[in-house]
Amino acid sequence: MAGHSKWANIQHRKGRQDAKRGKLWTKVIREITVAAREAGPDPDANPRLRLACEKAAAANMPKDNVNRAIQRGAGESDGANFEEIRFEGYGVGGAAVIVDCMTDNRQRTVSDVRHAFSKNGGNLGIDGSVVFQFQHCGQFIFAPGSSEEKIMEVALEAGADDIITDSEGLIEVVCLPTHYAELNQAFNDAALVPEIHGVVMKALNETELEGDDAAVMQKMLDALESLDDVQEVFTTAVMDETE
Repeated sequence: MAGHSKWANIQHRKGRQDAKRGKLWTKVIREITVAAREAGPDPDANPRLRLACEKAAAANMPKDNVNRAIQRGAGESDGANFEEIRFEGYGVGGAAVIVDCMTDNRQRTVSDVRHAFSKNGGNLGIDGSVVFQFQHCGQFIFAPGSSEEKIMEVALEAGADDIITDSEGLIEVVCLPTHYAELNQAFNDAALVPEIHGVVMKALNETELEGDDAAVMQKMLDALESLDDVQEVFTTAVMDETE
């Protein structure tokens, strides 16, 4: 597709995430709280909590905020009782979308997410309608120019499932969610810094969008990501780099 570049899409997405950093603390605090409630307050024994604490550190969140969120999750202090909800739906051109939320008011969240879809040419589906188009995995993406040989050596030794290098030189490492923490530590120890990493729903196939379709799809994704209850948005859509 003319103008399509996976690296440009990643940089575009990262720039938008950085611009919304003010809301990031709220999302990370919710993730920490739920993770601590789910599997305990010790990050060393709770991989999900450890990942959430890493996100907090990357967002320069004060340790006091992190500790308070852990305490709330562990039931040591009062706080809202968040539940996790996943929405599945479609955007422009049949692009699949998964929206993961944490909320203390299910009715509000359902209404807000449905509105963001319908206002921007999308529609909500039923549970299971699009999730089969994604792979739940750990993902690390390294910028073009990174040492493929070194990344491959560390990744394979630490239990990666797949290493993909595209025509631009972008390197993607994929692993089981349960191996994410081990692989992340291995990359840190080797001073290999991915541009983006996390436990994600990775699209198995891409829906390429251009022009007006790309603009409308981006507007829908922005509307979803701006909602306070939304933690993550995953999509099969890729937009041309001019968008």
